This record gives sequence, structure tokens and C-alpha cells, in this order.
Amino acid sequence: MQPHDNIPLPDYREYAPDEMRVRAADFLADIRRRHSVREFSDRAVPREVIEDCIRAAGTAPSGANHQPWHFALIGNPDIKAKVRLRAEQEERGFYDGGKAGDEWLDALAPLGTDASKPYLEQAPWLIAIFAQRRGGIETGMTRKNYYVAESVGIATGFLITALHNAGLATLTHTPKPMNFLNEICARPEHERAYILLVAGYPAAGATIPVHSTIKKPFEDIVTIL
Repeated sequence: MQPHDNIPLPDYREYAPDEMRVRAADFLADIRRRHSVREFSDRAVPREVIEDCIRAAGTAPSGANHQPWHFALIGNPDIKAKVRLRAEQEERGFYDGGKAGDEWLDALAPLGTDASKPYLEQAPWLIAIFAQRRGGIETGMTRKNYYVAESVGIATGFLITALHNAGLATLTHTPKPMNFLNEICARPEHERAYILLVAGYPAAGATIPVHSTIKKPFEDIVTIL
């Protein structure tokens, strides 16, 4: 294949305007049911379901198509326990050790979060998402990657949506710093832990903060020119 070879668009699907409207409205209604959950069941989730969702994330657009991401899928209870131990160490410094500052803690107060993260062991799957500063389109390449944060952010959005579509609850967890995940997941120094994603079924009786249901109105998030 030459660098500028093209092929016909293979699988684009167009819909009539009426069907477009229905599909857009249906998707909006469905994605509105997606919430961040902090109370997870330990019910098993088939690994192949998570793997297909990660495959979906891997289809995301990226800078120069370098696909600068790596997903460490963690289901081993011992490893999850290590992740929880290290994450809670960092979180205690954040919540109780002065790292956060009063303004940040005040912003988090309506969510009711603290340094305790039992869901890191309770949920059947953790997905540590890494951003690669160097790489390329082929495994083993060491070229500079471009738009890394943007690319990994888009892929993470794909993954969260795919997991929701499969009927699973998720939570994005970002202890600071997160370099302990490199050690636990045996990832190289040129990768930066981006997000720790928790995935599984919500616990029976799981609740969410009222604060999290408040979304800005359409008029505040869009400008039509």
C-alpha cells in the first residue's frame, strides 16, 4: 500500500430524514440513561463483552491515525486490590492532605465523594487507559504521536458509550498522580495513565447524586451560526 492510496468508502449508511430524526432522538433518550455509578455489584460480566467494547474504542479517530492508546483490562481480584490500595493512598492525600484545596473540595461536595473507593474491588472489571506519547500505526514503532490527549479522550468516550450500550454501568476515576498504574500494569514510561474506568452492573439499590443529574440547557452549550 502506498502512503496516499485510497479505497471507496466501504460501509457508510445513509438514512432518510425521518429515520434520521427518529434515530437521533432514540439515541438521545438512551444516552440520557447513562450515569456515573459508585456502587457496583460483584456480578460477573463476560470478558468478551468488555473486549468488544474495547474493540469499538479502538475504531476512534486519532492524530495521524497513530491510535495512541493502550487498554489494560483488569479482572484479577489481587490486582484490583493493589489498584484500590494505591488509589486510596493518593486520594487520602487529595481529600485529607491538602492537595485539592478548598475550592476543588467545595466543587466536589455535592457529589459526596471521599478517599474510600471500594468499587475498585467490587466491580468485575477495571480498565486502565494509557496515553502513548510515542508509537505509530504499527506495534513497535517509536515515532512521535500527535493530539494524544484529544485522541485518547475520543476513544474513551467511544468505550463509555459502548459499555452503556451493552447494558453496563461505568465510572471514570482519576486519582492524582496515577503513575502507580504503570507499575501495576507493567506499562512503559512513554505511556501516561489517562483514566481508570470502572465497569460492571450497578449494585442493588445503587443511587446517584442529585447534583449529577443537573445538565446545562441546550441553549447554554451551543451557538448556531
